[in-house]
This record gives sequence, structure tokens and C-alpha cells, in this order.
Amino acid sequence: MKLIPRNEVLQNVAKFFGELFGTAILVYVGCLGCTHSPSISNSAFQASFAFGLAVLIAIQCFGCVSGAHINPAVTLASLVYEQITWFMAIYYVVAQILGGLIGYGLLIASLPKNMLTNEMTPRGACVTFVVSNLPYWQGFLIEFLITAVLICVCCGIWDQRNAEQKDSIPIRFGLTVGCIAIAGAQYTGASMNPARSLAPAVWNNSWEHHWIYWVAPLVASLITSLAYKYGFRNTPERPSKVNISQP
Repeated sequence: MKLIPRNEVLQNVAKFFGELFGTAILVYVGCLGCTHSPSISNSAFQASFAFGLAVLIAIQCFGCVSGAHINPAVTLASLVYEQITWFMAIYYVVAQILGGLIGYGLLIASLPKNMLTNEMTPRGACVTFVVSNLPYWQGFLIEFLITAVLICVCCGIWDQRNAEQKDSIPIRFGLTVGCIAIAGAQYTGASMNPARSLAPAVWNNSWEHHWIYWVAPLVASLITSLAYKYGFRNTPERPSKVNISQP
């Protein structure tokens, strides 16, 4: 049986905890900005911007460790792009789910119960659901399309033609998530992230429409990453095709 080098094992452990801590930051900071109560009120803009900045923080902290996917939909796109293996994809998703649960657990520990569940947030703070006057299929479509936009941004950044433009990745991702959340949060919560939606659902035992927040982002990720990979991604020329007579 082939042994895995010790250094590689340590790197994989670091990646696991990078995804776990990154997702915990996303859920804790993002959901802290979503609380509503008679004494504390965060506008839709504030909540959306908080999530965007939470993404920025997580990527800045752990992008160099694990890539800071902090989202199973992003991990699926990375798998399609052949950047990670099936094993690492599952490894990342487990870390993201645990990180989300820990992040929301810390939120519960940080705030009194009446700030998390009240007449303004009867399902619980940060629980994602489709608004009552929007048909389920349209809620699904919104989550599908906004996740597709997010994955397009991922694929564009991963494209080798952007290899020299990495310094501003946290800002670009943060602004992308913030912009999408501002546009879509009042309709579906603009989750785009199964791990982000799962944690509040588990802690509050609130499962209304929850399937949408797994199926729509993952299907959108699969379709969008495949379309970008085969339709737009630049493929380097093989050495045999390069005209070496050119300066």
C-alpha cells in the first residue's frame, strides 16, 4: 500500500481546517449581520454587505491554505475544473458543513434567544426561505441563476488568463457576493451555498423550502462550470503546435 508523504498529510489537514474555519467565519459574521429584533435592526443592505465582507475575510485568511471555497457549490465547480479530486471534494464539503454548524453555534452562544427568534424572525435568524408571495419554482430559479453568476466569477478567476491578477481576489469575491445578496436576499435569502443554509436550518429545526438551497446551487454549479470549461476556458497550446520561429 502506497504511503502518503507526511508533508502532504499535514497540508490536507490544514486545508480541512481552512475550510472549516473559513465557513465558520462566513456563517458567524454573516448571520450576525442578519439579526432582527425590537432592539436590533439590520437592513437588507446591511445584511447583504455583511455577507460579502465575511466572504472577503474568509478568503483573505484561508485562500492561501485551501482556496477558501467555503461553499459546496464552489467545491463542485473546482472538481469539474479538475483542480481537486473526488476525495478532496468530499473532504472539503464535510469541513464546510461542520464549519457552518460551528459558526451558527457560536452565534447562538453570542446572543440572547430573543434576538435570534422573535416576531421579526419567527423561523430563526438567518434561516433561508422563499418569500410567501413567490412560487417555489421561481425561488428555485432565482437561486439557480444567482449561483450561476457566482460560479461564472469563480471560473473566470481560475482561468489561466487571469493568472497574473490574483491580488484582488478577496475583494472581487466579496463584492460579487454582496452585490448578488443585495439583489436577491429579499426573495430567497440569496444563499448560493448549501452549507450556509444548512447550519441555521439544523439549529432552528426549520426545513421549509430547504431542498431548494441544495438542489439549485449544486445544479447551477455543475451546469455553469461545465459550460465555462468547454465554452470559454483557455486551453494552452501543445508544445508541438507552437511556432518556435516567432520571437
